[in-house]
Amino acid sequence: MKLSEEQIAFYDVAKNFAIEKMAPHAEKWDEEKILPVETLHELAQLGFAGIYVSPDLGGSGLSRLDSTLIFEGLSQGCTSTAAFLSIHNMATWMIDNFGSQELKERFVPDLCLMKKISSYCLTEPGAGSDAGGLRTKAKKSGDYYILNGTKSFISGGGFSDIYVTMVKTDENSISTLVIEKDSEGLSFGGQEKKMGWNSQPTSQVIFEDCKVPVENLIGQEGDGFKIAMMGLDGGRLNIAACSLGTAQSAYEKAVQYVGEREQFGKKLQEFQALQFKLADMCTELEASRLILREAATKVDDNTSDKTKAAAMAKRFVTDAGFNIVNEALQIHGGYGYLKDYPLERNLRDLRVHQILEGTNEIMRVIIAREILKENK
Repeated sequence: MKLSEEQIAFYDVAKNFAIEKMAPHAEKWDEEKILPVETLHELAQLGFAGIYVSPDLGGSGLSRLDSTLIFEGLSQGCTSTAAFLSIHNMATWMIDNFGSQELKERFVPDLCLMKKISSYCLTEPGAGSDAGGLRTKAKKSGDYYILNGTKSFISGGGFSDIYVTMVKTDENSISTLVIEKDSEGLSFGGQEKKMGWNSQPTSQVIFEDCKVPVENLIGQEGDGFKIAMMGLDGGRLNIAACSLGTAQSAYEKAVQYVGEREQFGKKLQEFQALQFKLADMCTELEASRLILREAATKVDDNTSDKTKAAAMAKRFVTDAGFNIVNEALQIHGGYGYLKDYPLERNLRDLRVHQILEGTNEIMRVIIAREILKENK
């Protein structure tokens, strides 16, 4: 797929920022569990906090394809921070795309500047892949919704300023609300201890008779499932892009390493077994890039098979990305296992990409369902 000069520039700006401003600090962010707020503010100044948000509200108005290029570049500096930014973009887009004009004007400009940070709340203790099994309920009482329930594994939990939250407004309907951090009845669990993604806080978000103004409803009651599914199409592309960029960085380090390291009197790059590994890694990177960009184009064009394409890209690229990083670590031997090198962190960060935004098993369910529709 041929990119425009402008799209190449988006990628270059993101990659250069990642290498100069993120990579030197990524080890510390991971080790000390630091969310780099100032770095996020700098990314907002580049237009990366509202990538596909309306320009008249401060967004960049770019495409989903553009977004994948940006996250492919950013993840070469810090996977965890790039992924956090992708979640902020998804939640912000939901308000911009489905919210009332008043709701958009209240929140979106500050979100695009990262004066406020947004989280997305879907998963619950008993409802992960089964989005229809939500138990968090919102009952209308006068000018407010009264919420009760718990959300789990929320990136930004306890830190973000607003929470775009999926709730049951009746037994058969899911709706979407914007919930502000200082809302009465809102609290947070302790910070989760995670394998990776340590530069972003993660906790439960707890609603106990939480009062939310009715004007904070995004769209109409009952629109929540549609909003969630459309958001996840884009979210899956961005997470795949973060896997791709991380894998690209690990691959480049492996190529450099085999050209420098010597064993048995010759450089590692002279061993055919390692040549074959590099050939497979390079091939999987190119295949990942093609399937991801094709899927992003379909989401941009709103084609009938966009959800299938996004699921295919997410499944393929996150699996391939993890495998490529694992091979890069193996090529580095014992050095790859040390925290002095970024590869073990890359591996830990990428593992969750096969789980979130819909597990890769659920991606297969979506793909198969779309295939078999043709048999009915």
